[in-house]
Amino acid sequence: MTIDWKQAAADHRDAYLSDLKDLIAIQSVRDDSQKTADAPLGPGPATALQAFLKLAERDGFETTNLDNLAGFVEVGSGDETVAILAHVDVMPAGEGWDTDPFTLTLKDGNAYGRGTSDDKGPALACYYGLKILKEQGVKLNKKIRFILGTDEESGWAGMTHYFKTHPEPTMGFSPDAEFPIINGEKGNVSFTLTMAGENDGDYTLTSFNAGLRENMVPRDAHAVVETSDNEALVSDFTSFLDNQPVTGDVTTDGDGVHLHVIGKAAHGMEPKNGINAGTYLARFLRQYGFGADAKAFLNLLGDQLHDDSRVTKLGLAYTDDIMGELTMNVGVMAFDAEKGGHIVLNFRYPKGIGSDDIQATFAEVAKLNHFELEKGREMVPHYVSPDDPIVTTLMSTYQELTGDTAAEPEVVGGGTYGRLMKRGVAFGALFAHTPDTMHQVNEFQPVDDLLTAMAIYGRSIEALSNELAD
Repeated sequence: MTIDWKQAAADHRDAYLSDLKDLIAIQSVRDDSQKTADAPLGPGPATALQAFLKLAERDGFETTNLDNLAGFVEVGSGDETVAILAHVDVMPAGEGWDTDPFTLTLKDGNAYGRGTSDDKGPALACYYGLKILKEQGVKLNKKIRFILGTDEESGWAGMTHYFKTHPEPTMGFSPDAEFPIINGEKGNVSFTLTMAGENDGDYTLTSFNAGLRENMVPRDAHAVVETSDNEALVSDFTSFLDNQPVTGDVTTDGDGVHLHVIGKAAHGMEPKNGINAGTYLARFLRQYGFGADAKAFLNLLGDQLHDDSRVTKLGLAYTDDIMGELTMNVGVMAFDAEKGGHIVLNFRYPKGIGSDDIQATFAEVAKLNHFELEKGREMVPHYVSPDDPIVTTLMSTYQELTGDTAAEPEVVGGGTYGRLMKRGVAFGALFAHTPDTMHQVNEFQPVDDLLTAMAIYGRSIEALSNELAD
């Protein structure tokens, strides 16, 4: 049986968008402050997982829920398992949206909402490819396991739970990146610098906050400053905004001067695509007479870490011929005069340099500033040969459905579930012609792109199950 995949995707447009609407409405941001025994990562991720599995049960698939941390849909049979690894959690919405981030909005051919691009839209498109195969009665000669994680954006506890309790699949892909295919991912590690909240200067930094997650360029930064001349600080800040690629606002009250900088959010794997509001605000404030920890905090952010995603100022710049450059995202910045502060830095590094090199450099930074340094979770670089059948088969189906024969496999700084398998890759659903709005305000994906991805995914599952020759 030959399936007209583009027509099949078009025929499922309305049903797909209806299901996507329901998924987007679930605010599936990890929130440990609300965790329970039944919702170990907070209610949102658990609800989204349950909703996705119910869709599959509606369509006649067998499903398994693993403690509301992960779940899977299974079909087909055979000694080998092809896994599809997707996630139902989303990044915090943040400020600045033109539409409700948790209401699917269709406008000018685009689907807007948190998760339309990362990863509910692509995950559901891939699921619909599997659904079409089932409806068409296509026999699958490998076991297909569609696995859903619940915290890809913040820790991977869900997928870690899956791999602790189930064997590694033979091969697979994650529909959580871009086309044509990602066969290599840089290493990923975060470090946290912590400090006390001492202030002993003429100016007092009461509070400073920027960033929602370490893997997201902060769009907004807020600070409250106490000074003997509020009017001068307000005037200086207004002039600063006039000459920088950021906007903002400033007010005064009994607590002091409230400063707000607005930059541009972006995925932390490429900080150059964003404008870091936090380091810009620190750069403005560092010129004033702050003291002790407040001074060190602002100087580090506003000087050595500002606008230097390649870590050139600290001597960590490094490039690998295959995997590209080391990058740094200053993801979270917080300071409180009473509670202390912290800075969370996220690094994407290629083979040839390791986390020990990064740690050595920032251990010296911490020592000079009387900060503490703590290493977070790490994922080492991952690479699958372009000649591996998983890569060649997926490239072939992408080319078959798009006609793009010039495309080549890519290595990126993003981290996807694909790296959890030795023969795992990331595969779509972002096309080269579409802006990347993952982790940004006004996240969107063109509806036609999602339908094309649906066709590519369905054809790819068919090929991996029935045509792949190892």
